[in-house]
Amino acid sequence: MHNRTFSFRKQITLMAISLMLFLQSCVSVAPPVVAELPPVPVAPEMPTDIVKSGLEVFIENRNWDHNLKYGLLANQSCVDRNLVHGVQLLPEYINLVLIMSPEHGLFGAENGGDLIGEEIEPSSGIKSVTTYRQGQEAINEMVADLDVILFDIQDIGVRSYTFVYSMSYIMKAAAAKGKKVIILDRPNPINGVQMEGNILKPEFSSGVGRYPIPYRHGMTTGELALLFNTEFEINCNLEVVKMEGWTRDMWFEDTGLPWVPTSPHVPDASTILPMISTGTYGELHVLSEGVGVTIPFEFAGGPWITNPHEFADALQARVGRSVIFRPTFVKPYYGRFKGQVCGGVQLYVNDRELYKPYFAGLQILAVHQELYPDIDLFANEGRWSMFSKVMGDDQIMKDIQAGKDPIEMEAGWLEELNEFAEMRQKYLLYN
Repeated sequence: MHNRTFSFRKQITLMAISLMLFLQSCVSVAPPVVAELPPVPVAPEMPTDIVKSGLEVFIENRNWDHNLKYGLLANQSCVDRNLVHGVQLLPEYINLVLIMSPEHGLFGAENGGDLIGEEIEPSSGIKSVTTYRQGQEAINEMVADLDVILFDIQDIGVRSYTFVYSMSYIMKAAAAKGKKVIILDRPNPINGVQMEGNILKPEFSSGVGRYPIPYRHGMTTGELALLFNTEFEINCNLEVVKMEGWTRDMWFEDTGLPWVPTSPHVPDASTILPMISTGTYGELHVLSEGVGVTIPFEFAGGPWITNPHEFADALQARVGRSVIFRPTFVKPYYGRFKGQVCGGVQLYVNDRELYKPYFAGLQILAVHQELYPDIDLFANEGRWSMFSKVMGDDQIMKDIQAGKDPIEMEAGWLEELNEFAEMRQKYLLYN
């Protein structure tokens, strides 16, 4: 009796399951509801013609002579707004027979200070020779068979960047050989208003600072060429092709022009202000300036800094909030302290209108001297000469070693900085 009852219940259960599956198969299941995604907001397009570079204006004006032989001193930054290089553009309009390059070479691939051999520009097959680390007589001979030398290189507005001195050497060569120089002007990427730093002393003249100008000069290459030509008596036949649309208060991103890295460790225009702070002491080869990690010139530190918060707090108190010193650690991939953990600070420019990068660099040196007296920033005597050339004077080193307050140091050069500001007025091409 028990077995028959169990079997009957089993049959009822199986029939119920079958009926349920049958009913489910008869029900039409509605597809899942897909909500319509909101459209992705599109940022307004930036105007593409805010500023025209000297290169673009030169081509548009058609002011050239097919009977003349042209040379071009340029590097990878000689491009139009579509990133087409001048070596590809210019041969359509002029008889371009020679390309010359500055430090880092025609393509910007060589490391700073490295010797550069002869290069071939692949799209044109035109030979490229370098003026970098060549004597004046050798440069004179380079231009001997030319009629006109064009100069088109994006500068960064800093005295120790060598491109403007390559320009001055080619201007002197043109004066010696009776040639014409045409500067195809480009923006000062850190604006043409603000100036900062001491004036270089003539006895410290070098390839990283040839003339008595401040560290941050606030001029374009074309304006500097006019100043060099007259004030320092180069006296070459000089023409500047002005930009269109550029005003002195513009930062680079305001121009609508594309940025091409000007050298291996200046990947973006935003690198320049921190570079003014850290690139100077980097010449001492003790405290890291961030070359070797992914934030070149935005880092200050070394393996001996085990509590970067202490370093950051002291700097913040001295410099103020125009720049934020973020305590951090890095391990360089190459260069100084390769493979070693370094404590220090990353520089975040918080208010670029108020930030004084040259002054901040002096404060980094001064604070370091106070916090880490066992680490002598000036231990490498072989680097004193280059550091003083970059700083334009050996008094900076002496003052830091003596513990002088950078506020006093800055006050000491304000008068000569104001004199330069007045002198440069007659060479300014833009409002």
